[in-house]
Amino acid sequence: MRHIISVLLENEPGALSRVVGLFSARGYNIETLTVAPTEDPSLSRMTIVSIGSDDVIEQITKHLNRLVDVVKLIDLSDGPHIERELMLIKIRAVGKEREEMKRLADIFRGHIIDVTDKSYTIELTGDSSKLDAFIEAIDRSAILETVRTGSSGLGRGERILKV
Repeated sequence: MRHIISVLLENEPGALSRVVGLFSARGYNIETLTVAPTEDPSLSRMTIVSIGSDDVIEQITKHLNRLVDVVKLIDLSDGPHIERELMLIKIRAVGKEREEMKRLADIFRGHIIDVTDKSYTIELTGDSSKLDAFIEAIDRSAILETVRTGSSGLGRGERILKV
């Protein structure tokens, strides 16, 4: 099962390395990882997406809680949450393809953020399945370059992660 773990940790050198090292040392895989400072410059928020059974994720969270840098964490998958990912994709757009690519971007509520004679760069946000669906809708040979941020998420309603 796919789990989204949101972690508040000290914004200190080596904190990210210790978290990633924990996963690596125990043979757990990180599907996506995003991290950035919060409104409090002394804290960073890390969002980790990992796939594993509930028991494996429970072990991961127990090990994470033991790290000195970790202030607090929550498994967002345990309740209602909002999840988004950003993708920038550069696609070949020449001749008749230009109108088709523009139409596809509109269907997926994407924004064309750069235009050249031979390509479009499209920005899309949504959950990972939406971004995967966009990639599937495009001829693979038209894709020139792709970059994705990985998931970021928040609990819905009153569910918050704060010190």
